Amino acid sequence: MVVLVSSDNEQFTVDKDIINRIQRIKVENDNHPITLENVTSEVLQKVLEYCEYHRNDPQPRKEEQSGLRVRDLCKWDYNFFATNPDLFLSVITAAQKLGIWDLQEAGFIVGIQIIKPQVHENIWELLSPLINFTPKEEVDDIHVIGL
Repeated sequence: MVVLVSSDNEQFTVDKDIINRIQRIKVENDNHPITLENVTSEVLQKVLEYCEYHRNDPQPRKEEQSGLRVRDLCKWDYNFFATNPDLFLSVITAAQKLGIWDLQEAGFIVGIQIIKPQVHENIWELLSPLINFTPKEEVDDIHVIGL
């Protein structure tokens, strides 16, 4: 067991196999707590929840750690990010700082899937006040640009 201490001084006792999912923590001595100065207890709790759920999943290979892998996420992953959207970016940032590549990647994939359907509608909403077409010109232009 290893003790992690959050930036707000809350202690978490964690199994070594969970710690092994955290690439940027190397345990040299089990008797000394490891302080994570930039991770709050709320965020650390979510990160550890993710690591606990995925504890038996294979770790990304070294060559997969530098880029986004295309993979399917399980329903649990989507629910994990949906339960507290306010922590979404903080968890992804903590994953990046701690080297939990699969958590960071899952966050990116969920984020892309959240943003993707909104992009076309939001761009049109942003640009439509700037465009002063007649209804006929608008239809013709939409046809030309393939929208």
